[in-house]
Amino acid sequence: SLLLLLSAAWRMTLYVEAYGLSFKRCMTYWGMVMMALFLLAASCSMQPTPASLSGSWTQPVPGQPGHVQGMQLLPDGRAVSINMHTLLYQGWQLDGSRLILTGKSMGNGNSSLFTATSTIDSLSRNTLILNTDGTREVYTRMADADGR
Repeated sequence: SLLLLLSAAWRMTLYVEAYGLSFKRCMTYWGMVMMALFLLAASCSMQPTPASLSGSWTQPVPGQPGHVQGMQLLPDGRAVSINMHTLLYQGWQLDGSRLILTGKSMGNGNSSLFTATSTIDSLSRNTLILNTDGTREVYTRMADADGR
């Protein structure tokens, strides 16, 4: 995409040198600059690493305005549930762009161990988007005790 954009800009420059700069050609340059900025922004998303994933990630609780739920991913591979009393996260690991969470599901006097694998669709400093079996979940990083 970037190579194609550079090629188009080069050809437009040759055209402008031969026929002059008009409003339409100026708008074409503007469009190319905007496309380059969008490509740059898309390439700036973080690659998932254990360090970039460590922290507390939450999302709104459906049907309960003002309440959040989520997970705390500790640097040593342990995981802790946030405001989820029946789904107890115990550990996590990163496998390429996949986040693997393990834990215990509690309910109606029964408990079972689980492993949940999600694909990391997007990761930025404050946002984590996971895709689990076709369902996208958006998490926001909570500030740590030291304000990070």
